[in-house]
Amino acid sequence: MLRRAGEVQIVEVGPRDGLQNERTTIPLETKIELIRRLAQTGVRNIEAGSFVAPKWVPQMANSSEVLNYLLGHPPAAPAPIAFNFLVPNLKGLQNFLKASDTDNAPIASSEDPKKMPTPPPSPKPGENGETGEQEPITSTQDPNELSSDTPGKDSSIQPDKSSAFSNSMEVSLITAATETFSKTNTNCTIAESLERCRPILSLAKLRNIRVRGYVSVALGCPYEGPDVSPAKVAEITATLLEMGADEVSVADTTGMGTAPKTRELLKALFGAGISAKDLALHFHDTYGQALVNAVVGLEQGIRTFDSSVGGLGGCPYSKGASGNVATEDLLHCLHSLGATTGVDVEKMAEIGNWICKKLGRPNDSRAGKAILARLSST
Repeated sequence: MLRRAGEVQIVEVGPRDGLQNERTTIPLETKIELIRRLAQTGVRNIEAGSFVAPKWVPQMANSSEVLNYLLGHPPAAPAPIAFNFLVPNLKGLQNFLKASDTDNAPIASSEDPKKMPTPPPSPKPGENGETGEQEPITSTQDPNELSSDTPGKDSSIQPDKSSAFSNSMEVSLITAATETFSKTNTNCTIAESLERCRPILSLAKLRNIRVRGYVSVALGCPYEGPDVSPAKVAEITATLLEMGADEVSVADTTGMGTAPKTRELLKALFGAGISAKDLALHFHDTYGQALVNAVVGLEQGIRTFDSSVGGLGGCPYSKGASGNVATEDLLHCLHSLGATTGVDVEKMAEIGNWICKKLGRPNDSRAGKAILARLSST
């Protein structure tokens, strides 16, 4: 039986994981516009780029420009946003720090990222409406107004136009659950990959930067097949958390996961003493099982899920793996189960349609297309 869904966090991975596998060059302006539009939906976590060598992932070559723009021109939003950048190694983190130019101040928010947005009270005359937290990255633009009385929308979206919010810049690092994928993806063993994570976490913590870990191919590997050891995934996840990762996203990179395998994996993770609040789930929809697996995660107490607008995505190192579960589809599913996300599904559907047209690719969100068809007929 599904326990009360309550509050669920969505991590929008479209601008990074969603775009990294596109074959045609994506202009910087399109990436920034995508992020700007996403910020207006109420989503509080957005993967914005990756500080990886451009020769390996060309689409992420201008991530420093994206970071600079977000720091200098925080997008209007109804709530604070955590913008995340992947740093695959220490050099990546150093480049991130250099681009952020924050040598004398931390760039991470101390706010609990899983706490749902609560609009602050309107400022009194003469006050600026700031929260009082000392955050060096603060949007001074008025948040975009979102209507909260449209049927089918999450009623928790209640922006306060007069408030100035503090965004945060965070980083993520990545490991893999199989040796073959690790060697192909990062040119090192799992053990070596974890050792590479250690200095990243140390420096990030020194700078008060929140760190998210990823464990790739947790439910199936393109080289070693669908039977990945749940115990191994749990061991890697626990190691990342012990090193200081604030959260670990367990990823079904290939989309091979099924409901029974997802349940078995979560059992192993919980059996290793890992709390549901320290986990996120990341599903690809290669075999059409992403939403089923997400519901299993929800049943087991997971409250953070990754998704990509329009179903964008795919892994450069996992041939045949299709995109992430579409954010619109996940939102429709979660809202139908009584979950509160704070995200406007109709705005997300419009963005999915827009970015897919920009990229010249089909929109893979079934819910998104259905929502747009309904809106066009009213």
